[in-house]
Amino acid sequence: MTAEMEKTMEHMEPGSQPYAIEMLHITKRFPGIIANDDITLQLRKGEIHALLGENGAGKSTLMSVLFGLYQAEEGSIKKDGKEVRIQNPNDANDLGIGMVHQHFKLVHCFTVLDNIILGVESTRNGLLEKKEARRRVAALSEKYGLKVDLDAMVEDITVGMQQRTEILKMLYRDNEILIFDEPTAVLTPAEIDDLMLIMKSLAKEGKSILFISHKLNEIMSVADRCTVLRRGKYIGTVDIKDTTREELSRMMVGRDVQLEVEKNESRPGKEILKVSNMSVASKMHKNNAVKNVSFTVRAGEIVCIAGIDGNGQRELVYGLSGLEPLAGGQIFLNGKDITHASIRERSVLGMSHIPEDRHKHGLVLDYSLEYNLILQGYFKQQFRSRMGFLKRPDIRAYANKLIEQYDVRSGQGAVSQVRSMSGGNQQKAIIAREIDKEPDLLIAVQPTRGLDVGAIEYIHKKLLAQRDAGRAVLLISLELEEVLSVSDRILVMYEGEIVGEFDPRKTNREELGLYMAGAKKQDPGRRSGTGINQEGGPSHES
Repeated sequence: MTAEMEKTMEHMEPGSQPYAIEMLHITKRFPGIIANDDITLQLRKGEIHALLGENGAGKSTLMSVLFGLYQAEEGSIKKDGKEVRIQNPNDANDLGIGMVHQHFKLVHCFTVLDNIILGVESTRNGLLEKKEARRRVAALSEKYGLKVDLDAMVEDITVGMQQRTEILKMLYRDNEILIFDEPTAVLTPAEIDDLMLIMKSLAKEGKSILFISHKLNEIMSVADRCTVLRRGKYIGTVDIKDTTREELSRMMVGRDVQLEVEKNESRPGKEILKVSNMSVASKMHKNNAVKNVSFTVRAGEIVCIAGIDGNGQRELVYGLSGLEPLAGGQIFLNGKDITHASIRERSVLGMSHIPEDRHKHGLVLDYSLEYNLILQGYFKQQFRSRMGFLKRPDIRAYANKLIEQYDVRSGQGAVSQVRSMSGGNQQKAIIAREIDKEPDLLIAVQPTRGLDVGAIEYIHKKLLAQRDAGRAVLLISLELEEVLSVSDRILVMYEGEIVGEFDPRKTNREELGLYMAGAKKQDPGRRSGTGINQEGGPSHES
């Protein structure tokens, strides 16, 4: 046991009530890696306890042990001072432990309501009784501000709505121990603020919360204590009131991290992407999700699409990348009309796409890491012989180069099954593949979602390096801090339309928030579409 751990375990005063949860000396191994190496974590009743660490540090694995998804080879778990055995999630639920997973555990062909009540359904005469369940879920939704369409199919709702469904699923079961695994990764700033208030109110009600996050600002604002892991090992536990963001980042990464983005002045060049009167149909309703949108992105600039999740950003990207056909308008890449081009044709012509949903559109989870790294180029001579066979030694060498360059961590290196990797390292693999193509246009959709501060620092530098190398970058982000610090030009989307264009140096979170919420809208005639509204966003009330 480390000195830090001994110090942590001394925090509980003699005679005080037992911890809500104790995970003592937990060790969990996978092929080629020790995910958790003798970790002790103690959660007090009614506290919000943050769990911080790099991608692949073992945070989600530790929580999966607590929730019964994995069984530890060594160590024990106590609840309210009594040792318990948690062999599966049903055992965890019986003990009052609930978990919102980083990668949601939802049935896509079921409705939101069906997913929330799945496993704890009420029946009458052998038939499902949903009336009371609907009333209870509606009450929870109203109480905690988690608005969802209970009758919508999960496959048709946004990632943010899926997140809310997972939270309601846990609250519906009235769990006492609440595990939030990266709960804010897909939420807007306003939704994050609401969730922080919800967590605080839940803690006041006596619930104990374990909160996994990479976002230091969130941890500093909501957590009582924070435990830090690094490469599967326990580093220490600190009281939030006695620490700083810089100290937490040093504990997490093992070095000083540059928390502020530094960049040179952009030098926009020729037009790379031109979108003219683009419309994309909605799967949720009869109206178009993207309505007559026009904008450009030039070489040497980062243009960011900002907006609250569900305002057409996803459909906009689907239309640009070829995942969905357009209902109207045209798309030009380097002056060539690609409106009806296939996804591969767009890729070959110089478009790269870092998708929002890495599992659905970014990776083949049951393939090896090396095969995932060549998904966009396996047909090229670099990886294919004259007879059409894959050149495996060349693929392995290429994969190893990207793994080292982008610090993609996995238990068995290039041959690791991608499904077994942490979410953050899956994301880094996609980013490595898409940036290494050296595209003319890089479409990056929430590229830092689920990444730690060290990886975020690295990805931001990579995006800026793409810009400075004369490439065009279209960034779609829900993180206003990222929007303001990385972009050269900001376009705000609301209900499928571009409602404002801003210079990040002449605007702020509050002004952008008004446009994102639909409270303000610029006159289209006063937006250049290719330049900056130098007035910082003259507007009229909509």
